[in-house]
Amino acid sequence: MSTWSRFRRIAAPAPLVLALTFQPSGSSASDMLPFQDPDLSIEVRVSDLLGRLTLDEKLSLLHQFQPAIPRLGIPDFKAGTEALHGVAWSTDRDNAGAVVTATGTVFPQAIGLATTWNPELIRQVGEAVGDEVRGYHALAPRVWGLQVWAPVVNLLRDPRWGRNEEGYSEDPLLSGVIATAYGRGLEGDDPLYLKTAPVIKHYLANNNEIRRDTTSSNLRPRVKHEYDELAFKIPIAADAVTGVMTSYNLVNGRPATVNPDVGDVVRSWTQKTLYNVSDAWAPTNLTGSQQYFATNEEGFAAALLAGVDSFTVDNNNSAPTIEILQSALAQGLLTEEDVDASVEHVLSVRLRLGDFDPEGGPYAGIGPEVIDSPAHRQLARRAADEAMVLLENRRRLLPLDPSATRRIAVVGPLADTLYTDWYSGALPYRVTPLDGIRERLSGATVLSSEGVDRIVLRDVASGRYVTAGADEDGDVLRVSAASAGPTEEFDVFDWGQGIVTLRSAANGKVVDRFNFGPNFANRAAQPYDWFVQQQFVLERQSDGTHVIRYAGYEKAFDWAGPEVYLTIAEDGALALTATDAADAARFEVDVVRSGVDEAVRAATGADAAVVVVGSMPFINGREDHDRTTMALAEGQSALVRAVLAANPRTILVVETSYPMTLQWEKFHVPAVLWTTHAGQETGHAISDVLFGDHNPAGRLTQTWYRSADDLPELLDYDIIKARRTYLYFDGEPLYPFGYGLSYSTFGYDNLQLGARSVQAGDPISVRVDVTNTSPRAGDEVVQLYSRQPSSRDPQPAKQLRAFRRIHLAPGERRTVELEFAASDLAHWDVTRSRWVLEAAGVELMVGSSSADIRRRTTVRVRGERIPARDLARETRAIDFDDYAGIELVDESKEWGDAVGATAGGWLRFSDVELGSGASHFSGGFARAEAGEALVEIRLDDPARGKVVGTAVVPSTGDVYAYATAAAELDGAQGRHDVYLVFRGAARLSTFAID
Repeated sequence: MSTWSRFRRIAAPAPLVLALTFQPSGSSASDMLPFQDPDLSIEVRVSDLLGRLTLDEKLSLLHQFQPAIPRLGIPDFKAGTEALHGVAWSTDRDNAGAVVTATGTVFPQAIGLATTWNPELIRQVGEAVGDEVRGYHALAPRVWGLQVWAPVVNLLRDPRWGRNEEGYSEDPLLSGVIATAYGRGLEGDDPLYLKTAPVIKHYLANNNEIRRDTTSSNLRPRVKHEYDELAFKIPIAADAVTGVMTSYNLVNGRPATVNPDVGDVVRSWTQKTLYNVSDAWAPTNLTGSQQYFATNEEGFAAALLAGVDSFTVDNNNSAPTIEILQSALAQGLLTEEDVDASVEHVLSVRLRLGDFDPEGGPYAGIGPEVIDSPAHRQLARRAADEAMVLLENRRRLLPLDPSATRRIAVVGPLADTLYTDWYSGALPYRVTPLDGIRERLSGATVLSSEGVDRIVLRDVASGRYVTAGADEDGDVLRVSAASAGPTEEFDVFDWGQGIVTLRSAANGKVVDRFNFGPNFANRAAQPYDWFVQQQFVLERQSDGTHVIRYAGYEKAFDWAGPEVYLTIAEDGALALTATDAADAARFEVDVVRSGVDEAVRAATGADAAVVVVGSMPFINGREDHDRTTMALAEGQSALVRAVLAANPRTILVVETSYPMTLQWEKFHVPAVLWTTHAGQETGHAISDVLFGDHNPAGRLTQTWYRSADDLPELLDYDIIKARRTYLYFDGEPLYPFGYGLSYSTFGYDNLQLGARSVQAGDPISVRVDVTNTSPRAGDEVVQLYSRQPSSRDPQPAKQLRAFRRIHLAPGERRTVELEFAASDLAHWDVTRSRWVLEAAGVELMVGSSSADIRRRTTVRVRGERIPARDLARETRAIDFDDYAGIELVDESKEWGDAVGATAGGWLRFSDVELGSGASHFSGGFARAEAGEALVEIRLDDPARGKVVGTAVVPSTGDVYAYATAAAELDGAQGRHDVYLVFRGAARLSTFAID
């Protein structure tokens, strides 16, 4: 979720008293209405309440902010509290939807939670977050709603996605299992009632931020069913979530907000009622950026009919939504029965939250005392510990011996700070890496440096220095001082590709654009907010001077104006008034303290040097901004190299939200530890691992590539054809999926199959003995993969089927059993549009990562063989086997997929049985352009194959107007690959060859 008005967050104040809970009227037994009676079934209660509501009251329940209905004792309700890795923020009904930020327990980012590979731990984290949501709800129920918008299961198919930190994995099984654990924790363990109502995000195939509301994710059927849908299906089928949020993007040309699968396919995965919501402002995109409908009435009606039950739009003002829906009813676009269907979904989930119970349900007694409780602090540390991934440990540099470490250097731009992200609450306290190491080594000498340059900026024209405010709140930056002191000094933090932030030495605050005006002030605690108005580029000019370019994200929009360079106003204030460098003020940048030199001095002669580098979550990719590089910032890379040259016992700690291309670091730095931004306990967790108080066992949930050159174009969603993710990538990764080192070593032997031969409906069970072959207790993540070498269709190189994290004492041996269903080996058969379990020998592989396989065996699957294609039956064009020069499009605005081709594009349908001779081709085509297009029917090759017929496609005047184009065939016999080659733009929905 995002909103343009969310420029400044309002922190939730420490409350002194509990908010009053809305009490339903008529709560005594004598006048209790049926919908208020906990002894009645959900269905009876919902039906009773629905029958009592007026149409206008029903419509008021279809918005994020639902008003109270006093005559029935129904309290107001707010959909959507952000709770991705702790309670993050919500929006205030009584303050125009302004954001209120929580200050509760902050756990590691979502990707960090997944790197634990520990579903039971993640369930406990979900329980804690659910408790804290209830705690905040007890304080301010009009702010903190009990429907929470988490978890996120969009698959991390490309590490350049700006929201990589929000997801769990590139693997659908791992994502689904972790989401299920987190969701179950959020829901609680009552068989009927919900602690909170988690809504899973963002359906579907939402994995790019660039033009995210107008780009279409092309999902061929296999990718859709086997990959993108599966991560949603697992937690929904497990009843671990209570709805989906639709995504901003289009899927096969249709906006996800009106994707009919939301009300059809998704609801078929569970017997429970789902309460689905739109993303923020997405309903108005239908008539805005997407231009999909002419009126809001058409768009909102289509969304409701597609399965969306709640409109997240207009902040806290539900009136426009109600008016639009009333108009849609009047126009016959909706019926009251359509409205009732969605209202039933809303009421069912609200009932399970205890909204209509006189006592509020079993979770109503949870109060604010749970927020940032001692138990939750301990859990946050454990989660941060288990999320640590040890990437390198040459010469067994780690763990460090605390008794022998009397002098240590802790350096780097992230050594003494912790950053939050867009979906994070405020940290209740901070344990930085430096704090954690100092605490662990009390009595030792701990030297520190952030390794960043401290500079002064001298105006060339006047000879005076840029001066910041000295107090806590800072002041507007002005060119005023004749000499340089602390108020003239700024620390330069390098985030890569020229982007820097400037922190004032006078008050420790980051320079920030002042209230969207032309001036700047040193007042921000860290880079933050939607437009991240703390970004600058110091551009060196040919004469050695510098100009300052402002790089806040709003400057990508015309409304923000063309001014990007800083000048000096008459009163000396730095001002954003120049459009090009020639008109900007010139500054001499004088380094008063070299960050690299200071870090090198600290590292020289130390028993060890710890360099903490990484990303800034608001700058190096975030919602609305994909990253264009996975490399370490240039200045940070130089720091690592310099410290390593000064001290060969250098340990690199990398804090990022995404995989990095650490080519040089991998092969030169002896020890490398990776963590996400892991919340308030980050420093303790890093120290725990460095000194052996915790034996690392985190495992990567994404492939780490050697270079961005290993990745296809960001918007290419076809992981099969593009050879993307560990499933299909055929290159050499920097670090493979499932990878992570330990201080212990483990042996695998005695792999046994439960059954050598299986069929659909059977379980596949393997047992393997795992032994801790080291003198140190530790955790191992036992991973089971499958590979099907023989198939009609391209199959993954290997695919995760089950895993288990186990703890073993030194020398301990344990038999680990891993099981999955034989039907999980099925894939989508495009020849018959259904799942198929092929007859095949399937290799099963057990190991400690996707690349570290220790034992193998083969199970025989008694399945079926996919017959040759029969194109005499009507075939959907989207069910191709291969393609070029095409995109996937909507057949109509209501339903169906089609193929849109440009001139030269082609579709391949493999292994077609044409028999003794097919004589006729016919297809349903749409062509908006004037004139005709041709479609050649070729055999075996799109360029050199025999042309057996050519269909003439007429202009139909509209992309949704289809007409039949036919051709007589000559020489179409036998068994061949059939190609449809387009000689002109056209859409094709279905065709047949007979």
